[in-house]
Amino acid sequence: MAEVRAEVVAVAEPESAFAERSRLVEGVRAYGLIVAMWLRSTMAYRASFVMTAVGNFVATGFDFVTIVLMFGHVDVLGGFTLPEVALLYGTSATAFGLCDLLLGSMERLGRRVRDGTLDTLLVRPVPVLAQVAADRFALRRLGRITQGLVVLGYALVTLDIAWSPVKVVMLPLMVLSGAAIFGAVFVAGAAFQFYVQDAAEVQSAFTYGGTTLLQYPPSVFAKDLVRGVTFVVPLAFVSWLPALYVLGRDYPLDLPRWVAFLPPVVAVGCWVLAGLAWRAGLRAYRSTGS
Repeated sequence: MAEVRAEVVAVAEPESAFAERSRLVEGVRAYGLIVAMWLRSTMAYRASFVMTAVGNFVATGFDFVTIVLMFGHVDVLGGFTLPEVALLYGTSATAFGLCDLLLGSMERLGRRVRDGTLDTLLVRPVPVLAQVAADRFALRRLGRITQGLVVLGYALVTLDIAWSPVKVVMLPLMVLSGAAIFGAVFVAGAAFQFYVQDAAEVQSAFTYGGTTLLQYPPSVFAKDLVRGVTFVVPLAFVSWLPALYVLGRDYPLDLPRWVAFLPPVVAVGCWVLAGLAWRAGLRAYRSTGS
């Protein structure tokens, strides 16, 4: 009897793993189809798209203008020069821009829960996460990514960095890993809205607020705050830790230098936790009945 149960478990585990992979592929495909639909809708009004993208570029650019104005009165900020701060700004802004483009619609989940429109997504044979993430895909957010890349380009041209193959690889890797970490925060924040429907501002505090925090050197913040964004909500792995390694600077918490190579690992861990939170929130959802 024990042998029969063992055989059943052995068969069930591969089938379960195959089902998970199949559902993941299905979700990615559905996401792509929904995004393509919104892209066609956007390109139907190209002049409007160009104006909104340029507006997004200019609006987000005011963040860096503020930093430039600060350096009009000081030579260094927390021990960092303007090009060094530009590197921190450019990496975090580009990472967040990628995430905002791909998953920025997650912040609307609370509204769907309140008005009952989430029910329409539940009855479709497509993963809910893919539908929510791709809903109203806004190509105008390319303006934020472009603005971050411009500042990053300025930093790389201006700074005198002792480049090595490791640092060259680390630069794009930190942007992609940072986007993944921000994405996990978006998903976890959306899962929280299953329980507290009017919590978009709380989610924004960790996403939009987090990227603003990372645009400044960690040395200007209290060490308790730096510990919080390192060990609690690990946003420091988006740009601070890898960027300081590229610059050859020490981290305020005296961590070993090898932690700068952990952003991909941290991103995977964050997504595992975010996935568990999403599943728990989806199971806890109760329809409004409307």
